Amino acid sequence: MARSSKIVDRLAAPDTRMNLFRWWGGDRHKLFTLVVFVILASLDNTARGVFPPLYAIMARHFAVEEAALGLISALSVLLVAVTSLFWGYWGDRSRRKPLLLYGTLIWSLALFLTGLSQSYTQLLLFQLLTAVGVGCITSVGFSVISDFISPARRGLALSLWGLAQGGGGGAGAMLGGLLGAYNWPLPFFVVAGAGLIFALLYLFTFEPERGQAEPELASIFSSGRRYTHRIHWTDLRQILANRSNRWLMLQVFIGTVASGSLIWMPRLFIARIEAAGYSLETATMAGNLLSLMFQIGFYFAILAGHLGDRWQRRRPDGRAWFCTFVVLATIPFQIGLFFIPLHGLALPAAGGMVAVTVATLISIVTNPWVAGAFVVALVAVAFYSADNPNRSALLTDVNLPEHRGTVVGLFTISTGLGLALGNLLSGLSFNYLESTFASPLNYVIGLSLFQLLLAPAAWCYYQLTKTAAGDIGRVKQTLASRAELNL
Repeated sequence: MARSSKIVDRLAAPDTRMNLFRWWGGDRHKLFTLVVFVILASLDNTARGVFPPLYAIMARHFAVEEAALGLISALSVLLVAVTSLFWGYWGDRSRRKPLLLYGTLIWSLALFLTGLSQSYTQLLLFQLLTAVGVGCITSVGFSVISDFISPARRGLALSLWGLAQGGGGGAGAMLGGLLGAYNWPLPFFVVAGAGLIFALLYLFTFEPERGQAEPELASIFSSGRRYTHRIHWTDLRQILANRSNRWLMLQVFIGTVASGSLIWMPRLFIARIEAAGYSLETATMAGNLLSLMFQIGFYFAILAGHLGDRWQRRRPDGRAWFCTFVVLATIPFQIGLFFIPLHGLALPAAGGMVAVTVATLISIVTNPWVAGAFVVALVAVAFYSADNPNRSALLTDVNLPEHRGTVVGLFTISTGLGLALGNLLSGLSFNYLESTFASPLNYVIGLSLFQLLLAPAAWCYYQLTKTAAGDIGRVKQTLASRAELNL
């Protein structure tokens, strides 16, 4: 009996538990955590991406106008923005790991209920509840990731984070367009199930120490202590007084009005294919797949993040100059894409998902019009891919570690307002233009006009070339002073 008691005592001892879980907090555990975070960042964007490609199908099912479904998307974007601020502030004051679990469970369950909706009112309610959960991942997840990444590699690392989000949105569009063409609830069930499964992995992830990636705080962590500063409501004045934050918020608002209109780009391709005589189901599958394939240029974000890091290491305003150039370069290629017709597209008139998918993919190689559109889209998206990772890196560099979740929440409000406005206004503009320009020309003209907003967005980056270096320097000086006081 005494021997059994000793064994129990040894198993309960801290050093024994550490031997049993030696991987906890180690490099392999951190890698596991990053993989889980990236997958779930992808999945929550998949949840957001499933809905828009199904506007036409679901509008017919619920007997409403497509603009009514666009309104749901606009309200969802706004709710993600508002809730992300509260989630982010909560995360800046407490442990972030439990919050990420709660947020994932909320959006997964709400997305499952979306697939069970029997009325427009239920659809609206469950999509808004989905947005509440997604808001958590947006701000709290970014805060956690920023504590894994050193400033010298933030652009490159955040490009992977952004790709996960963009890839998730693309996967959602593909699932919605392909699985949902004949059974619209199915993609909602699939994504909800994946979210619930991966949410369990949060229980085994590692939560990094706040500020552990900052070189100025290395002495604190090497001595076994922690960075204990936490945000207070009074800090909001300091955050908003930061000139770089103000320019970044204005930039992201204007830029996302332009990109918010792109949620209707699959509808342009659907309209083109319908105009060629194909059914709505066939056009939905092919149009959404083309829209997805035309976004492949986003994978250049890895190179763009790396280039931004290099420019930033050479000069303190390098990243802001880099973003100024690439955003301006996006405009002519993006507008050119909308005007390229899809002549000679050959699809099986009554084909199923596989047949339509294969025919659409083959057309990118064999049809010169589709191939030309693909190349133009590749260049346009490759340029614009530099925006997200480098903006995120700037956002991290000009703010203190205990402010970053809240700042992302504020930025998500700017993003949400821009996306909602772009989504809503573009939908209204397409309806207005249709009285003069028949579909799909109304989509071509409307989308092109919205892309002109990228010019003032690039001007905001130009203003950042004058402020970012000073604000980054102040953050470094503050952290260095705090580290000295803790020695």
